[in-house]
Amino acid sequence: MAKTRPVRGATLNAESRRFNLPRTEADGDWLDAREALDGPPPRLRTTVTVERPRTIISRNASPDMPFDRSINPYRGCEHGCIYCYARPSHAFHDLSPGLDFESRLFAKPDAAALLCAELARPGYVAAPMALGTNTDPYQPIERDWRITRGVIEVLAECRHPLTITTKSDRVVRDLDLLAPMAALGLATVCLSVTSLDPRIAATIEPRAPHPERRLAAVRRLADAGVPVHVSISPVIPAITDHEIEHLVERAAEAGATAAYFIPVRLPWEVAPLFKAWLDEHFPDRAGKVMATIRSLRDGRDNDPGFFTRMRGSGPWAELLATRFRIACRKHRLNERKVPLRSDLFRPPAGPQGELF
Repeated sequence: MAKTRPVRGATLNAESRRFNLPRTEADGDWLDAREALDGPPPRLRTTVTVERPRTIISRNASPDMPFDRSINPYRGCEHGCIYCYARPSHAFHDLSPGLDFESRLFAKPDAAALLCAELARPGYVAAPMALGTNTDPYQPIERDWRITRGVIEVLAECRHPLTITTKSDRVVRDLDLLAPMAALGLATVCLSVTSLDPRIAATIEPRAPHPERRLAAVRRLADAGVPVHVSISPVIPAITDHEIEHLVERAAEAGATAAYFIPVRLPWEVAPLFKAWLDEHFPDRAGKVMATIRSLRDGRDNDPGFFTRMRGSGPWAELLATRFRIACRKHRLNERKVPLRSDLFRPPAGPQGELF
């Protein structure tokens, strides 16, 4: 059984060794007395560092992705989801994919202005822009920074198609922008709901909103005319896989028109973090969970291969896919695809557009 709600997601904060990150503290007598001099380590608090990138649109050519461009207003994510595949990206900043990833965040306040400039470039061709591909665009700091909203304002003004993936009900704050965009065929939203059990949800996603709040957000978006998908990703064997059918049912009841799932992925530093988390919160089944994950991933903790990494392989993968497909058919999800329009795009005027 899951323990009481943790303060953070990861149980470790080891530095990555993939990008030449040696332990930089030199040995010395002062280290022995450091705590006596400085006092005990302070309570872990979230810090935000301003980042000033030169561009804001990221491009990808992955055959697994249904989009070729995305925007990430933030690096790191305070939701603290233990399974997050974006954790290893913090190693590029000489920071730990563990607790640093969820407490030492980066914000890009120039995102809207950079986007405006990039959309105004000659020859730009519109296609759906994805938000929420690496870290959550509606994580708690968005309440004050409002960078995601600024990006949506630019896209709305330019009539640029948009997809959003989030596990926060904060997305409904921007219904005044999203509903008119959806009416023009320019916006869809995907809410991630991994478990309906609040104890499990609070353990795997300690700072994300309650599952019922996310389902309520699905209903509000759907009632406002915004096409809503529900992601039940990742499915974690022996922890959340028993909820597949119920999650699909609740998604349909809330007004979702589509759903999808991905078996849990454990790339790079995520695997040891996940194993430590299992030992802490689910010691009774840690071995079973990892054995099943390896059966899904060709005997490894993770399968990085295109096509198979998002669905797994073998009997377990086939069983999960069959159960999911039957549940979606029963509740009439995924019956029709809602394409987004790109023909309405109008680039901003001037060097940076008339928006700024």
